[in-house]
Formats: sequence, structure tokens, C-alpha cells
Amino acid sequence: MSSSSELARVAALRARFATGSPRGVRVGIGDDAAVLEMLGASDASALVWTIDAQVDGTHFRTDWASWEDIGWRSFMAAASDLAAMGASPAFALSALVLAPSVDDEALGALARGQAAAAAEVGAPVVGGNLARGTETSITTTLLGRAAAPVLRTGARPGDGLWLAGPVGLAGVGLALLAEHMQSARMQDADTSECLLAWRRPVARIAEGRALAGVAHAAIDVSDGLAHDAWQLAEASGVRLVLDLASVLAAGGEALVAGAAVAGGDPAEHALYGGEDYALLAASPCELPGFVQIGVVEAHEKGARVLMKTARGTVDVEPRGFDHFA
Repeated sequence: MSSSSELARVAALRARFATGSPRGVRVGIGDDAAVLEMLGASDASALVWTIDAQVDGTHFRTDWASWEDIGWRSFMAAASDLAAMGASPAFALSALVLAPSVDDEALGALARGQAAAAAEVGAPVVGGNLARGTETSITTTLLGRAAAPVLRTGARPGDGLWLAGPVGLAGVGLALLAEHMQSARMQDADTSECLLAWRRPVARIAEGRALAGVAHAAIDVSDGLAHDAWQLAEASGVRLVLDLASVLAAGGEALVAGAAVAGGDPAEHALYGGEDYALLAASPCELPGFVQIGVVEAHEKGARVLMKTARGTVDVEPRGFDHFA
């Protein structure tokens, strides 16, 4: 028995569920979220619909984060998909499967975290489902609105490559929790920002709204900058050239200091860490809240993503978080 990669399985499911171009669907499986027509609406606004699941032991551990943190981060992970599409969140549904170990106090804390995140992004929880299971999972469905949703498919040669939010901090935070949980250094100022980045990520809704009508393409950086840059490059049929110094500068001093405690190269964390929920966009002009970290070029052959370093230009591997790796 063999298992293919997450992307291969998504492709197989996309082929299975393909139904041509059903009425009312602008974008189906394959982007950060589905885009649906608002049938009967007097304008061209679209509904942007996404879903995200967080599973105990895969996405979080209760000895690494409080139940309130877990509720917050599960909601923000879904909201980040809407940010990448340039959408404004409107409403949310929450489906909870609770293991026997989750008592009423834990459930209350989990719900507080969800409610706080919902208030932060402006999308109240209006319904959902509650069930019992052998492991806890939190599934968040978010519905948003966008006049001109930004897709992964429009990047053009000559565009700048822009980033909103640091990359690598959450990956360092996760490494610290996995390897240094009992270390006194976990209380240092050097590590606090990285731990917060993993426990309390923020969906960049305001920066996402700035994409509409300006950016040619965008993607949510959730599985690592390298992995998601490759996805944008393949969807658009282009090559992305990252600048290492600019990527590290976006991570700031916290990335370098945190990596020194956690171990590993700051560049490795920035490229492959994951769960940053930053936004990566291709745009012909500057975007508010974004910094430029590279350029978009035509692709003829070879790697889809390259990195300029002090020693020259190197290929960037298309690896990152994969549920089935």
C-alpha cells in the first residue's frame, strides 16, 4: 500500500469532483478558497468560501499551547485563506470533534479563543456542529466577500514579488516547543516573539484587501515560503526569484535570535518553516503593508523558484509541510 503526496491527492480529488463549469462557480478546487457568484446580486461581488481543519497531534498539542491559543490559531488559519484572495470575512461556522479528555473548562477556553479571533477579523461564528471522537479536531468554515478576488494564476514577468508579514518565526517557535520545551531559554526575549508567532498567528486581512485591483496574483504562506512560492509559480506559469537578504530582513532580528536558540539556519526556517500565514503577492507596483522580496520572470525550463544569495543564485526546493510526506 502506498500513499502519494498531499498535492497529488488534492489533484486526484479535484479530478474526481470536476463538474465542468457549474453555474455560479468562478473558481473551484485549486486556489486558497472557492469563489462563487452572488446570483441575483446587482453588482459583480463574489462570495469567497474556505474551510480549514486543525487536528490534535498534527496541528497542535495541548502541552505546547493553551486551549484559548488553539481556538485562536485554528480560526486565523482559515481566515488567512480569505486574506490571500483579497476578501473581507463575513461569517463563520465551527465544527468541533472533542476527545473525552476535553472537559467543559477546556471547551470554554477553546471557544473564547475562537470568539476573540472572529471578533478580530470581523466574522462572527453563526453555527456549526459538535461531536465526540477519539481525537480533537477543529474545522472552521469562513465565508467572505470580494469585488475582485485575487487568484494564484495571474503573476506576470516583470512583476515584483511582495511579502506581507515575516516568515520563519512560527517555524522557529515550533522547533523551540518540540526540542527545547524544558529549557530556561524558552523564557528569553529572543524566543518570545517566535513562540507567539506559532501560538497566536494573525490573518493579514487589511493587507489582503490592498491586493484587490492591484496585485496580479497572491497566495497564503501556510506550508512554507518555498512550497507556496512554487505553487504560485506553477499556477501562473512563471519563475520567481527571491532575494535572500530581503527574506531574512522580513523576519527581522527575532528570526535570527530565535533560530540561534532553536538551532538551524534562519534561511531554512524562513523558507521551509510553515504556519506563518503571511501573504505572497505578484504586483507591478508597491503594495501597502508589503515589502519586496524578489521578482517574477518568464519560465522556460528548470526550477520554478530561485534564490539570490551572496554566493550566487541557487534553486529553491519545492518542499514544505505535507500531511502525507
